[in-house]
Amino acid sequence: PSGLWKAVGYSGSNTVRFVADKGPNKVHRRSIYTFWKRTAPPPQMTTLDAPSREECRVRRERTNTPLQALLLMNDRQYVEAARGVAARTLTEVQSKNNSARATWIFRLATSRNPSKDDLGDILALLNSAREEFARDPASAKALIAIGDQPPDQKLDPVELATWTLVANLILNLDEVITKG
Repeated sequence: PSGLWKAVGYSGSNTVRFVADKGPNKVHRRSIYTFWKRTAPPPQMTTLDAPSREECRVRRERTNTPLQALLLMNDRQYVEAARGVAARTLTEVQSKNNSARATWIFRLATSRNPSKDDLGDILALLNSAREEFARDPASAKALIAIGDQPPDQKLDPVELATWTLVANLILNLDEVITKG
C-alpha cells in the first residue's frame, strides 16, 4: 500500500519511497523477491504467518484463516495466477469436457484426483459462474483484466473468467495452502 514504509524508513533513504516494478516482464521476472523491512514486514506476509524476524523460528505456525482466504482470493497477483492456470487449462487440455478440465486443474494443484464430491462441487461452481458471466460479459472482462499480464485475446472472456474462478477456488483449498 502507498506510504507503507514511510513510518519505518530512514527519511534520506530510498526505502521510504520504494516503488514496486510494473509490467509483466518485470513483475513476473522478479516475483520471488519481496521488499522486507525488519520492523515492518509486508502485510501479505504477516497475514500468511511469516515470522516477525525478531527471533529465530525453527518452525512456522500454519493456519488457514478467513483473512488469509480473503487475501488469496482477491489480491491481484493471486487472481492473475488463477487466470494463468485457467488459460493453461483452456489451451493445454485438449478435451472440451468440463470434468476432464476440472480434474486436470485439481491434479495440478493437489497431485491427486478429485473425489466425486470434489468434482461435483467444482462443476457446480463452473456452471453457476458460466451462467453469471454469460449474463454479464462486462464482469467477465473486468475479472480477466486484473493483473499485469494482459489476457490471451484468443480465449473467450466468459470461459476464461469462468475457469479463473474455478482455478481460484482450487488454489485456495486447505490442502493446497497449508498441507504439503
